Amino acid sequence: MTRQPMTKAGAERLREELARLKKVDRPKIIAAIAEARAHGDLKENAEYHAAREQQGFIEGRIQHLESTISHAQIIDVIKLNPGVRVVFGATVTLSDEETAEETVYQIVGDVEADIKHNRIAVSSPISRALIGREVGDVVVVRAPGGEREFEIIDVEYR
Repeated sequence: MTRQPMTKAGAERLREELARLKKVDRPKIIAAIAEARAHGDLKENAEYHAAREQQGFIEGRIQHLESTISHAQIIDVIKLNPGVRVVFGATVTLSDEETAEETVYQIVGDVEADIKHNRIAVSSPISRALIGREVGDVVVVRAPGGEREFEIIDVEYR
């Protein structure tokens, strides 16, 4: 199995979620199952079945997180700092050539990508167009919606 790249901050977020699932959510669901069992007949006990289903989701997520973390290649972005060149972990400020709208993205591993927080996967079309480029370069992104041009305004490593 190949090791998936992950930022140090992304690994920490996953570890925090794993700890919460193990220390808070798992005991809560075990208590809910015990309470539902106390109500009697399990065949027609909706609370029991719902709690068991929730337990299955939690256990599955715990296994997924443990596997993901153990197979990750954790990269400390701050130690990379290759100057103005865009590499994995870089926080890049882009200017859309058509609208002049500026957007900031961080290039992260596939598992930690979250567009709501402007973290894009290293395998995304935007990331692939940016990797290896420098401040001032204009890149063409071939996306499902068509081609778009962006100018790289700034590259940071935080």
